[in-house]
Amino acid sequence: MDLDLKARSVIVTGAASNIGRAIALKFAEEGAKITIADLDVESGEKVAALAKKAGAADAQVIKTDITDLDSVENLFDTVAKTFGTVEALVNNVGWDDLMFFTQTTPELWQKLIAINYVGLLNCTKVALAHMVPNGGGSMVSISSDASRQGEPREAVYGGLKAATNSFMKTIAKENGRYNIRCNCVCPGVTVPETTEETSENSMWKEKDAMFTEDQFVAIAKTLPLKRIGKPQDVANAVVFLSSNHVAGYITGQVLSASGGYSMIG
Repeated sequence: MDLDLKARSVIVTGAASNIGRAIALKFAEEGAKITIADLDVESGEKVAALAKKAGAADAQVIKTDITDLDSVENLFDTVAKTFGTVEALVNNVGWDDLMFFTQTTPELWQKLIAINYVGLLNCTKVALAHMVPNGGGSMVSISSDASRQGEPREAVYGGLKAATNSFMKTIAKENGRYNIRCNCVCPGVTVPETTEETSENSMWKEKDAMFTEDQFVAIAKTLPLKRIGKPQDVANAVVFLSSNHVAGYITGQVLSASGGYSMIG
């Protein structure tokens, strides 16, 4: 099916590894112009090269700190100059450090808030400044099923992702009049298959950093589809929602791509 994403200008934050990498490469298969916004330029350049091989109309890397508004403004201004416009944004950057809430510190809270929420605010604000006068656009934010179910050892992260869901719904309602669609995708446990898919900043730099192999097996058994998620599973949902051709009447939605972990109607 033609998703009509050929030559569309797409920004994917945190696209140097894991889910963001898979999203960028999926857009590449559709022939989009891809901007990888990441602090890890070296890994980002590797993804850009793979994207071009996969069919991207073009691909570039711009070093970006999403927690810094000036850095985000530079990102969008540069993309507008090189690719003419910004038609789609994927707010993919996220980070967590699994521990019970009683073990967390205010310093950790602030880091989680900056990466998982302030970065979202910065990118959305600047994206709207470009998309409104351009006559439309799409935003997809990567949330988490921890936002829908509540998950031990993810109290702060899950709360911030719940805020992401509510925020994106509000942005969808406020900006639908400008033909801007906003949706969320909620992964469950999603693990890159190889170390080549990760970067120095990735939570999954070491596969067992978050869960042991026995825990992965146990998690898979609880899921209706009986397997752990792959980055490509999330990428498929994101690219679908970014397509005006097939998802042009979908906005303000929170879609779980988690093997059935969450089934909220």
